[in-house]
Amino acid sequence: MYDRIREKLTILADAAKYDVSCSSSGGSRKNDNKGIGDSSNGICHTYTEDGRCVSLLKILLTNHCIYDCAFCVSRKSNDVKRAAFTVDEVVELTMSFYRRNYIEGLFLSSGIFKNADFTMERLVRIVKRLRTEERFNGYIHLKTIPGASQELLTEAGLYADRMSINLEMPTEAGLKLLAPEKSHEEVKKPLGFIQNTITQFKDEKKTGLIKSMPKFVPAGQSTQMVIGATPETDMEIMYSAAQYYKDFSLKRVYYSGYIPISHDTRMPVIGTQPPLLRENRLYQTDWLMRFYGFEVQELLNLKNPHLDTDMDPKLGWALRNLDQFPIDINTADYRMIMRVPGIGVGSARKITEARKFGRLRSDQLKKIGIAYNRAKHFIRCADSPYFINEPDAPQLKNTILAESSSKYLKVPQNQLSLF
Repeated sequence: MYDRIREKLTILADAAKYDVSCSSSGGSRKNDNKGIGDSSNGICHTYTEDGRCVSLLKILLTNHCIYDCAFCVSRKSNDVKRAAFTVDEVVELTMSFYRRNYIEGLFLSSGIFKNADFTMERLVRIVKRLRTEERFNGYIHLKTIPGASQELLTEAGLYADRMSINLEMPTEAGLKLLAPEKSHEEVKKPLGFIQNTITQFKDEKKTGLIKSMPKFVPAGQSTQMVIGATPETDMEIMYSAAQYYKDFSLKRVYYSGYIPISHDTRMPVIGTQPPLLRENRLYQTDWLMRFYGFEVQELLNLKNPHLDTDMDPKLGWALRNLDQFPIDINTADYRMIMRVPGIGVGSARKITEARKFGRLRSDQLKKIGIAYNRAKHFIRCADSPYFINEPDAPQLKNTILAESSSKYLKVPQNQLSLF
């Protein structure tokens, strides 16, 4: 029996690795009544800033699937070894791994076998048993199955911290090319239902009429797009993401570089590695939209439909808008300070607080922690020379990129692997 469970775990954990949307935080479930586990600090399948690794048991319930999506390793026409866990097996694995301190939570997804409700009902049974019978208070991220009933989605939301459903391709045209049986409407319906239910629970809690209101998907929803499998531009990808953020209040959109797993003629030939640089630039753009106040149209438009590969999107925007720079760091508003290349959200906040006590000089800005060598081209401070030769955009770009390159050249050879 043990060997069979281990074989299933090998197959279904490997199949789950293609879903990158398990990296999550924001859970606030407390450990009450001497239960097991506590997700109060959120869970991430990654390393934290202080170097601590927090991990999830990341598995599929099954890799059997009724769909034949060309980009998916679990598609029904793919010749791979199949497996399926029982409800009892997933519950026992989760609790066993948690007690051994292997994991801090569960990420549970599944291929679709028989139909959507048949699959979703088993996912719900697992998380319900973990919460009610095992009193497990760790983080749970549960995949929403497209087409599942609203009753099952409602019950799932009472036990999961976060739910997500994959958009798959950024556009409907791309999805129809590689997964003609699916549609974005099937994704929008559960996203909209869960979002409305989250709002309803919050509104009812505010009234105070119900003394103890249960939590419903407290860490919100997310989605994932596969990048590079279809010919969308960066503009189309980010316009789609911006619309889903707006319509469904998503916590995150994940961008997964396409990994070649198929010889289907509809799929692109991109070698053996996913487009990691493009993926990184999309995440940087997403960050600017969510935390720096940028509108997607500012970063990508018909004139600039693709992100630069040799520089980050914030620097790219600044070089296209040199008429807005340099700014006076002692008088500019917070929004504009955040838009300076080399200045992050935290540093911008420190600058606006520090200048209340006097005009800031370059040495003070360096102590605050900004990337001064980059920011200096876009700002004026108390000790800046009155007349400065202002280069054009191509010249400034070359200067900044050359300075960045020289910084890495100074790193000792035995440390280059860190970068």
